[in-house]
Amino acid sequence: MSESPVSTGESTATVSSGSAAGAVTRARAGVARWRWAVAGLLLLAAVYAPFQLVPFHVFQLTMVLVYALALLGLNLLVGHAGQISLGHGAFFAVGAYATAIPLARWDVPHLLTLPIAAGAAFLLGLALGLPAMRLRGLYLALVTLAIAIFLVPLLKRFEEVTGGSMGLTLPKPAPPAWTGLAEDQWLYFLALAVALVAFGLAAGLLRSRVGRALHAIRDNEAAAEVMGVRLSYYKTLAFAWSALFAGAAGCVYTWVIGFVSPDSFVVTLSITLLAGIVVGGLGSQAGPLFGALFVMFVPSISQDVNKAAPGVIFGLLIIAVMYVAPTGLAGLAGRAADSLKKTLRKG
Repeated sequence: MSESPVSTGESTATVSSGSAAGAVTRARAGVARWRWAVAGLLLLAAVYAPFQLVPFHVFQLTMVLVYALALLGLNLLVGHAGQISLGHGAFFAVGAYATAIPLARWDVPHLLTLPIAAGAAFLLGLALGLPAMRLRGLYLALVTLAIAIFLVPLLKRFEEVTGGSMGLTLPKPAPPAWTGLAEDQWLYFLALAVALVAFGLAAGLLRSRVGRALHAIRDNEAAAEVMGVRLSYYKTLAFAWSALFAGAAGCVYTWVIGFVSPDSFVVTLSITLLAGIVVGGLGSQAGPLFGALFVMFVPSISQDVNKAAPGVIFGLLIIAVMYVAPTGLAGLAGRAADSLKKTLRKG
């Protein structure tokens, strides 16, 4: 008995659909394996680096991790939730002072200051998230900018607590004897451990229902609200989580530098962090790391190129990078990796 044309067509379509689905699954698995391999190699390099570099370069890498932590929070807010912030340096400062004050006044153990700093910044983020429920765009940017502007004189005013303009000098975490590590190496590994935990938490958050809601708000707030996303709740949550990571960065910064002063957290810091995440790549997983490298090394390069006008060189470099890589350095690296894979396949 011959098979009807209809059933034959349906069978062919089913096979084609199954083949396409299988190809997509295999492609995704290949991308996942490639990403894990790259992440593993980077982690090995990160662990190996402090044993091969001089202390100053180890310090620079440690600061890259600190900035990556801060930019991780800013990427969550701006890149994934679509909310503009010009006051991220304020969260960073709150984390730094929430670490410095317990260390200086009450001799609290260093590791205990990390949840204190993250919690204090989280609460400030919740408070700042309240106006985010009603504001957007430039109006929201102005509110966050105002926070960054008045924080510095506020820190100077309460001199008996914050140390005023003179700041606070603090002890750095001492490496345990059993590690055999120098102080710079120990601080580096502390920063690396905090960064790994933070990046893991952020990745889990973005894969959850919260991440999907933030992406919906970023893409279209009206459509997200129609689908049942509570805009006020998730916007406030985005500010709070963003502040938490910035507060953790401020804590590690205080451990590494051993000194805090209001003049270290001026408005320029917030603007530099925003430029860093835009250059690094908004909404990408590697964006905070690329942005941190940019924030750490480009100002020093600008200073070496022209000591009279480093800001001009810094601005020109930002323009040049954005012209070459409109989606940020992470997007440029992704395109380069795709080209390399295609070349290897052809070979």
